[in-house]
Amino acid sequence: MAEAILKRLVSTRLDADQWHIESAGTWAMDGYPAAELSQYAMQLMGMDISFHKSQPIRLALIKRFDLILTMENNHKDGLISEYWEYADHIFMLSEMVGLLMDVPDPIGRQSADYEETAHLLERLLSDGLMRIYQLASMNQRLT
Repeated sequence: MAEAILKRLVSTRLDADQWHIESAGTWAMDGYPAAELSQYAMQLMGMDISFHKSQPIRLALIKRFDLILTMENNHKDGLISEYWEYADHIFMLSEMVGLLMDVPDPIGRQSADYEETAHLLERLLSDGLMRIYQLASMNQRLT
């Protein structure tokens, strides 16, 4: 859901074609579709994620990105522990708006929980977009 929301927010920027946004899961398996209720919550917000396929986080993926945003503090800590050389690229999404809070994972819950999470993601991403841009620019790789 966060990937789709961030892509939509970035699409209005003049440099939108320079952004590459992907999501990956700490414990994800390759190739699974987004949860049906995630798809439904995104449809309610005018976005289609039916084409989405899951992927696990791995070093090759970490190396390709200037900024990695996690939903939970334990995800951030785990990634920094495993990929310490990229610690300055790894933040919690909530840090983009000056908070330290986990984004609740609605998996296995009701539709309303997915919708609530989607709206929280939209607020965090839209309010934190300038900080996201600053951090990504600061860490931009020259490749």
